[in-house]
Amino acid sequence: MVLRSCWKSRHKTSCRGPAPCWVLLWFCVTQFVLGGGALGETKNVVQKDAEFDITYNDTVTSENQTIYAFNHTVSRNKSEGVRVTVDVSQGFESPILFVVRQKQAVLSFQIPLILRGLYQRKYPYNHVGRTLCQPPTRVASETQYFFVDVSTLSTQGTNYQLRVSRVESFTLHTDKKFSFTASPSQPQYFKYVFPDGVDTVIVKVNSDMTFPCSVMSIQDIQCPVYDLDNNVAFIGMYQTMTKKGAITVQRKDFPSNSFYVVVVVKTEDEACGGPLRFYPLRPDELIDAGNRSKIIDVIVTPAIKSEVYVMGMLFCLGIFLSFYLLTLLMACVENKRMKKSEVFQIPADMSPAETAGQTPASPYEYGSFADNGSTLSSEAITDSATSTDNNYGYVGQEPFKRRPILNHLHHLAIRIDRSLDSVGRSRHESLSSVEEDDYDTLDDINSDKNIVRTKKFLYVADLSRKDKRILSKKYQIYFWNIATIAVFYALPVVQLVITYQTVVNVTGNQDICYYNFLCAHPLGALSAFNNILSNLGYVLLGLLFLLIILKRDIVHQRALVRNDINALECGIPKHFGLYYAMGTALMMEGLLSACYHVCPNYTNFQFDTSFMYMIAGLCMLKLYQKRHPDINASAYTAYACLAGVIFFSVLGVVFGKGNNVFWIIFSVIHILATMLLSTQLYYMGRWRLDSGILRRMVHIIYTDSIRQCSGPMYIDRMVLLVMGNIVNWSLAAYGLLERPNDFASYLLAIAICNLLLYFAFYIIMKLRSGERIQCLALVCILFTAVVWGLALYFFFQGLSTWQKTPAESREHNRDCILLSFFDDHDIWHFLSSIAMFGSFLVLMTMDDDLDTVQRDKIFAF
Repeated sequence: MVLRSCWKSRHKTSCRGPAPCWVLLWFCVTQFVLGGGALGETKNVVQKDAEFDITYNDTVTSENQTIYAFNHTVSRNKSEGVRVTVDVSQGFESPILFVVRQKQAVLSFQIPLILRGLYQRKYPYNHVGRTLCQPPTRVASETQYFFVDVSTLSTQGTNYQLRVSRVESFTLHTDKKFSFTASPSQPQYFKYVFPDGVDTVIVKVNSDMTFPCSVMSIQDIQCPVYDLDNNVAFIGMYQTMTKKGAITVQRKDFPSNSFYVVVVVKTEDEACGGPLRFYPLRPDELIDAGNRSKIIDVIVTPAIKSEVYVMGMLFCLGIFLSFYLLTLLMACVENKRMKKSEVFQIPADMSPAETAGQTPASPYEYGSFADNGSTLSSEAITDSATSTDNNYGYVGQEPFKRRPILNHLHHLAIRIDRSLDSVGRSRHESLSSVEEDDYDTLDDINSDKNIVRTKKFLYVADLSRKDKRILSKKYQIYFWNIATIAVFYALPVVQLVITYQTVVNVTGNQDICYYNFLCAHPLGALSAFNNILSNLGYVLLGLLFLLIILKRDIVHQRALVRNDINALECGIPKHFGLYYAMGTALMMEGLLSACYHVCPNYTNFQFDTSFMYMIAGLCMLKLYQKRHPDINASAYTAYACLAGVIFFSVLGVVFGKGNNVFWIIFSVIHILATMLLSTQLYYMGRWRLDSGILRRMVHIIYTDSIRQCSGPMYIDRMVLLVMGNIVNWSLAAYGLLERPNDFASYLLAIAICNLLLYFAFYIIMKLRSGERIQCLALVCILFTAVVWGLALYFFFQGLSTWQKTPAESREHNRDCILLSFFDDHDIWHFLSSIAMFGSFLVLMTMDDDLDTVQRDKIFAF
């Protein structure tokens, strides 16, 4: 009887081609298994001609099966959706199976529809609505048939309601918003066809409801369409969403020039950052999901054209190349000014009588004293080392008193020493043969070192006594080390982010990367080319800074060759190694920030911040080196400390979220490091960390605080260090109490706060010492401050955040605001790169007013 009912269909002639025949044969075998599998049992199969938009109320049991036959006309130029809706009353013992047989597809589902959540939670749904897949037709118009089979193994009759209707607005139109309602058991999808002249579109999905969590998917026009929570990620591109979602779709990825927009509501909200239900007491217990319907709006808008890409790239290049042009003009003006002023100049703080008959200085020594061991030179050094209180003072105390007799003896000593020195060694001796570790120029007079560095008032001459060749090579190591670090750091980073981008493109999982999806313009394999392009400023301005430093270095070397007295004995000692390292770090920041924005997420955020730590540390070291060249940290020590910072940054990102043990350990280390660094700076390195440190501390406290009440010897240094400790202890307390999720930014804030504090102290002490800030440096300071303010405004707009789930992050997405190509974060890249470049110029030019002042009259603070 079953086989007979299969062949009695009045549509026997509809078997055209192998696919329909196989479908019919499969159906016959299914009917035999279900209806005639038991010996002696018969199954009553009833086929009904059905119509659209009519609700059928029927009953199904294990002994009867109902087949509803529908037909409709399909046109090649018109897409029309068909939707099947089923509602079953409560209280049935076995599920009802619904099978929809189409010409080229079969859709089946049961009621209750069981959807699983985390930990195998089961959510039953008795009301199901599914849209039938509509494969494209090759003829202009044809009539297609499809059947809805209803069957069950329940012996009791179960009532159900079946309704098949047409989806009139099945095709989405460009720039036209369409609203609909979806739920976990009633997903929705719609078709979009690329219009002529449009190659890229942005599909935007919005909702006023944060929850329930939903999934937006873009799938090719093919059957089946994966539109359930448990299979929507099988094909195409997809992303979770709460209130906002956007996916950029390109025509080249869809050969049919059309695609489906699928919206599925998830059974649970955990993927979108929502609460998670309690685990059921029994493993097989069904959980009532409640009402999870969601009203959603969808709109498809054309993306930008290729002309906008060109405009964006030209704009980016134009901004930063203008800095090259401005620098070239300023260099030409400066060279012209220097040529006009190339006349004999009397050195600063010298009378013409003192300069008469003076022998040119050797380019290998600088400072106010020679240190080759001659008698007169040693007397001059002794005078400087022992006269601590007679001629050191601040504004209002005649800080620049002249000592004609001592100066006369001093310059005489320099003449004798340099004449002897020129016999013993060549002026062009290679620096590569000199190592700082070969000999310490001050260890032989260690007692003198202790005396000089512990004077109440220090001058730059007191801390610039080592041989220039040794210090130059010492600071050049900064550049070579950071260049080596950059190569070994950048290569695996580039490889990793390429892998990330490949995974996103292959799997279609848009939740891997935290883009601003409303302003993410793809180019080639890159999903957000604009976020990568905007980092070009770091690279170009870093290179420009290197060229400026190279020019200054060449000018300084030429001054040394011609024995310029100002280059040899005046101004802040010129060491360019740290400047080269800063420029390289700025370029690497641009490269690694671009790598981070290939696929931004919490696992690779360290790429974006690593060289920010480097830049902050190098700037502090450069500030300290200006007036303490002899006792500044070596490159190995500095980079080892920065490596420790980056190590803690990685630990904080991975383990720091809500981990009390980590925050306690970090806060203790932070405070201890602050105290050790404060001691190092206060005593200028003249202290030892050994087993007797506690005994010496108790002795100092007893003698200075208990036995007699005496204030600190170095008041200025004490003020700086007290303020620094207050800031760092406050930051440590904040981290311990609040435990911010973004540990990398918190660590960067610590570095920036310390840098700003030291910079402010430097400027205040510079002005307090009677020095002035030249016009160029003042312009750089004001310009940089304004640009930093604007940059931080755009930074705190927060277009995305990997501290939240991808769906929550998309709630912060916003449209482009500049040239329809760049968003707020791109403008942050532009402005921050300019601000960093300006900050470097401030460090470079802020002490240009001292270029004609002798070093024994420049205060060290």
